[in-house]
Amino acid sequence: MTTDIAAGEAARRGRPRGTSARELELIALRLFTEQGFDETTVDQIAAAARVSRRTFFRYYVSKSDVLWNEFDNEVETIRRLLAEMPDELPVMEAVRRAVVAANHYRTEDVPELRMRMNLLNSVPELFARAALHYDAWERAVSDFVARRSGQPADSLYPLAVGRAVLASCRAGYDRWAARADADLPVYLDAAIRALAAGFRDDVIVAEPEPSSGGHLAGTRARRSGPDQRSPPAVKTRG
Repeated sequence: MTTDIAAGEAARRGRPRGTSARELELIALRLFTEQGFDETTVDQIAAAARVSRRTFFRYYVSKSDVLWNEFDNEVETIRRLLAEMPDELPVMEAVRRAVVAANHYRTEDVPELRMRMNLLNSVPELFARAALHYDAWERAVSDFVARRSGQPADSLYPLAVGRAVLASCRAGYDRWAARADADLPVYLDAAIRALAAGFRDDVIVAEPEPSSGGHLAGTRARRSGPDQRSPPAVKTRG
């Protein structure tokens, strides 16, 4: 499973000045998987990326932060998209559009994500930090609900929406990773639509059925922006 990651690294060798946070992340993921998290040092990651130790710490506070890079970027994207949503859009519709738009994982990304989740679930240091990152994701949604409802962010409904959306998305993520038959947004879209509908009986009769192109049957690809993410009622790629 590390073949594709190694190939991507090889294509970038010879241009160390162009090394990005994402490239360091892929290199670290490969080394963690091959050698073990505890056995891999920051110096080894930097050497494999052909950058200095200082450059590594320009991007990350510690090696445990590397695997949360894409996830944390997603949180910031969700916050930005929610801030741009028109006021007349219903809260749950705005949340659905923002979450689906922020996630770009495709079917071909499943092996990498499985490697990542195996590390996050098996390394105590990484597992212990997971709650902090999930809390930040939840707050991105609850803060938006608080602004729209005029209630404090720590009051009942903002908290309830934030936690319910996070739980639904984690369920969607788990099924996407298990089935690997569509892009992640397909599952996130279906999960949030079902949540917004109160999990009515007619909504939860079947899981999403993707078309051969990796998108939900009857819908089109949705990558450009939140205004293009309203497919008929019924994926990341950090």
